[in-house]
Amino acid sequence: MRMFVAVLPSDAARESLEDWLEPRREHGDLRWSDPEQFHVTLAFCPDVPDRALDDFGERLTQAATRHTPFRLRLAGGGTFPDPDRAKLLYAALDAERSDLASLGGLAEKAKNAAAVSGITVEGRTFRPHLTIARSNRGFSAMRWLRALEGYGGPDWEVDAIHLVASHLGEGRERRPRYEVVESYPLTQGRLD
Repeated sequence: MRMFVAVLPSDAARESLEDWLEPRREHGDLRWSDPEQFHVTLAFCPDVPDRALDDFGERLTQAATRHTPFRLRLAGGGTFPDPDRAKLLYAALDAERSDLASLGGLAEKAKNAAAVSGITVEGRTFRPHLTIARSNRGFSAMRWLRALEGYGGPDWEVDAIHLVASHLGEGRERRPRYEVVESYPLTQGRLD
């Protein structure tokens, strides 16, 4: 099963980005992400065997309980692989108002939880982002990057990580449908 570990934006952060994107979604070659599926991927696991799920879940629980909640904010944007031949457009995380060290630490813990559970983790260096659109053909994204320079959403508290299943072709317009399988609260230092 295709799965990933992610941080989900708050409703206010998701709605803010969606409101900003709505009047700008006129580029015909882009496939826009469904706002209900906005997320920041910490670890992508292309094939999680059923037999590894319990161990993976236990290790994600341990990782989460050793981490305190922290704040993130979406602002600006970027592309992969580069602005002149972009295939992916994303909202970036505000380096000044986001705790990127905590986010990176969680990503490392999620990858380790998968690896120790015998699950292959795909990806290179962690580059936190929230995908807003994709294209099959590379495109010049300079106008999008200029527009995204003016975007800044509300801060939100990250108080959990989520294990999400990706069901290919089951979403709107045959896109993937994401299903939160389990949530793991960040509880270190919490009194409640």
